[in-house]
Amino acid sequence: MSQRIDISYKTVIFITAFILGLWLLFLIRDLLLILFSSIILMSALSPLVKIFVGLKIPRPLSIAITYLIILGIVAGILASILPPLIEQTTTLLVSLPPLLTQIFNITAIDKSVISQEFANLSRNFLTFTLAAFDNLLTFIFLLVTTFYLLLEKDGLENRVAKLFVGKEERVRKSIVRIEEKLGAWLRGQVILSLLIGFLSYIGLFILNIPYALPLAVLAGLMEVIPIIGPIISAIPPILISLTISPVLALAVTATYFIIQQAENNLIVPQVMKRAVGLNPLIVILAIAVGSRLLGIAGALLAVPIAVVLQIIVTQVIEEGKL
Repeated sequence: MSQRIDISYKTVIFITAFILGLWLLFLIRDLLLILFSSIILMSALSPLVKIFVGLKIPRPLSIAITYLIILGIVAGILASILPPLIEQTTTLLVSLPPLLTQIFNITAIDKSVISQEFANLSRNFLTFTLAAFDNLLTFIFLLVTTFYLLLEKDGLENRVAKLFVGKEERVRKSIVRIEEKLGAWLRGQVILSLLIGFLSYIGLFILNIPYALPLAVLAGLMEVIPIIGPIISAIPPILISLTISPVLALAVTATYFIIQQAENNLIVPQVMKRAVGLNPLIVILAIAVGSRLLGIAGALLAVPIAVVLQIIVTQVIEEGKL
């Protein structure tokens, strides 16, 4: 006996709206990632802004002072390392042609392939310039968005909490916990970059590798790109050391391997556990899943997304209802 299944128009409308909603989220995924990054930056800067507000300084001025302090710290770090960094980087660029020739001879790399790549790079110079300009605009947009999030922080928290009638206080506490964890994650990421850059410099300095400072700075910067970043940062020092001695190249390879193993199995999990309270295994799995779903951006934001999900799931379990 055939059984008739009736589907109401409300169900059709709900399914259609749900699919369209997912499609819309997919279309604006880049904007959502920027917004989420702004929320992370806001969470990291919020404690400092709160201190200035507590000193009776108007909130807009407190945010501006916070921006100036952060920029001042960055400028101070750059000022301390910039002279030797510029000197070593300039020397490296001047020495690059003979270095590349030596590398070609040692590794038997086809020069025509590299020449073709440089030719393609020259032809696509305008594309790269536009991409750099686009990234600059994205960074400015990130700072402006963060400024307004900091400015309207309390009001936004209250408005979001009011969407959950009868649970406003619990939702507000969950939002505060999320902000605290996201801010701690970003501070932990900064610590990781500085630590990896420092360890790389110590290793290269001990091995007496030329251009140790710019290579270490590269390692610190590439630390923000999980998984592939440390691998990419190891290639230049290995190739440079190869032009000096194969044994030295093996020593540099071993040094970066040890640093990367310590980073993957000890430094990253432990720093992030202290920062966000996540189990090291969850941290590693989150990075792996994030990189598979959203590439580099997904890997970079995997841990803070996992933090948000953990807090939400914990809150749901504690309440015993969805």
